[in-house]
Amino acid sequence: MISVENLRVVYHDVISVLNGVSLRVDDGEVVVLIGANGAGKTTLLRSICGLIKVFDGDIIEGDIRSGDTSLLGLDSMDIIKRHRITYVMEDRPVFEYLTIEENLEAAAFSRRDGEIKKDVEQVLEIFPPLKNIRGKRAGYASGGEQQMLAIGMGLMTRPQCMLLDEPSLGLAPLITEELFRIIEGLNREGLTILLVEQNAHAALSIGHRGYVMETGRIVLDGAAEELIRNEDVREFYLGAGERERKSYKDAKRYKRRKRWL
Repeated sequence: MISVENLRVVYHDVISVLNGVSLRVDDGEVVVLIGANGAGKTTLLRSICGLIKVFDGDIIEGDIRSGDTSLLGLDSMDIIKRHRITYVMEDRPVFEYLTIEENLEAAAFSRRDGEIKKDVEQVLEIFPPLKNIRGKRAGYASGGEQQMLAIGMGLMTRPQCMLLDEPSLGLAPLITEELFRIIEGLNREGLTILLVEQNAHAALSIGHRGYVMETGRIVLDGAAEELIRNEDVREFYLGAGERERKSYKDAKRYKRRKRWL
């Protein structure tokens, strides 16, 4: 469905963030992208969905394709409507003064069909906690409820592919577990997902394939179960390294190691 080829992105004409990134997301997959803060994961999602210029960024090399069509030069509305790719940002962008139900309806503003009310009900069935507070202002909802709402708003665009940026950020473990069960269920229903997530173990547990990004490059990729077993991934992202570290300096050395490649 989505292929990224040798993508290079800079901010403010001088700050290089992506340095030749290539990856693919096939129909029906959950593809997981993990990496340290500042590795370029969010920049990649912004580039795919046509929002990079909003943040004063530019794609200076490479291509992003949906099927056989290049997405370069398209605005985000074209990408949502024509290619059915939607992006759920990490900061839970909801309209705080609108109710849960009004937020869902607002997310479908670009649609011109008569099934918006029906889709609202379907989204509320997917997220039962929202159904109980459908008339409540979103600003008074909990963090977990707001995250569910943000994903629900994405579903209101009727996507074939959803880009999820740190959906578990700041959520309690039980809420995170429930959220990932819902994401896995959406995938079983046919939704393709590119998932950026700091909770690497939870993400890889529901993923089909994964990529590891460091300093703007893809340094490792493979099946999700292979990445979970990978010694470096376990040490640096799953907190399960087998070797005892001697100092904090040793913990930072992985940034310079060649073993990723």
